[in-house]
Amino acid sequence: MKKGIHPDYHKVVFQDSVTGYKFLSGSTKTSAETIDWEDGNSYPLIRVEISCDSHPFYTGRQKFTQADGRVDRFNKKYGFANK
Repeated sequence: MKKGIHPDYHKVVFQDSVTGYKFLSGSTKTSAETIDWEDGNSYPLIRVEISCDSHPFYTGRQKFTQADGRVDRFNKKYGFANK
């Protein structure tokens, strides 16, 4: 294999944006945001839209119901204030 062409593989924490579920896994992705994990180390934090904790295929049911619109969900998710 050629040297220097493969990305760095390291541990990161993925967090489900909907349920808050977090898990530690290996990835080549990186993030400027970090989180302190249960083992006392600090890892990059990557927020994901859906994970095994919130996907209906894995859970067998919907875990949440949304009554508000798309714009309201976006603003609430990313912390924008109502104007």
